[in-house]
Amino acid sequence: MLTVSDIVVGYQKGSRVLDGLSFDVDRGEILALSGRNGMGKTTLIKAIAGQLPIAEGAITFDGYAIHGLPPYRIANLGIGYVPQGREVFAEFSVGQNLLMGVLGIRRLANALPDWAFDPFPVLAERQDQRAGTLSGGQQQQLAIMRALVGQPKLLLLDEPSEGIQPSIVAEIGRTLRRVAEESGLTILLVEQNLYLVLALASRCLFVENGRISEQAPIEAVRADSALIRRYLSV
Repeated sequence: MLTVSDIVVGYQKGSRVLDGLSFDVDRGEILALSGRNGMGKTTLIKAIAGQLPIAEGAITFDGYAIHGLPPYRIANLGIGYVPQGREVFAEFSVGQNLLMGVLGIRRLANALPDWAFDPFPVLAERQDQRAGTLSGGQQQQLAIMRALVGQPKLLLLDEPSEGIQPSIVAEIGRTLRRVAEESGLTILLVEQNLYLVLALASRCLFVENGRISEQAPIEAVRADSALIRRYLSV
């Protein structure tokens, strides 16, 4: 479904945060990208979402070259994006934030689907509440649902457990797995929280110095503590 081929990405001309990085995501797969801070994981997600240009290489989605396209066109092709830090519209209500997830998606009506509040019922209870007054965990649930109401084929998740209490992380993991199983949603998860990676992903790629250094099925990650120490310990 998604193929990233030898991409080079940096924030200044000549810099290489990502230096020849390549991988594939299969349709219906939940793939985790993990590694220490500063290794290029968020840069990669932003490049796929169209928020950063690539200097070299290619990114294809469902057979279409998407590198160089603006973010709204990538979203219309079926890629949803939940950024690190959630980035909800603090002054908008919960319902208004969710509506932003369907506006501009040509294949959808400019209205929320009937199931918009089903995955995270707490959002239904607070749909008229300003998003900025929600807890961090509730804001993360809102950010995820804002992407899901756009009915993406591929969901990009950047550090969804950051700053959230473990019980909410567990709920998010269970909900995303259920949604993926029921809908066939493909998920690319950038995450350092080992609990969420093990609970959600079927395969894990480890990013180091702007490249994929190693990959393993999730059973091997669970069984190999040396692998975790190598790529996640400080």
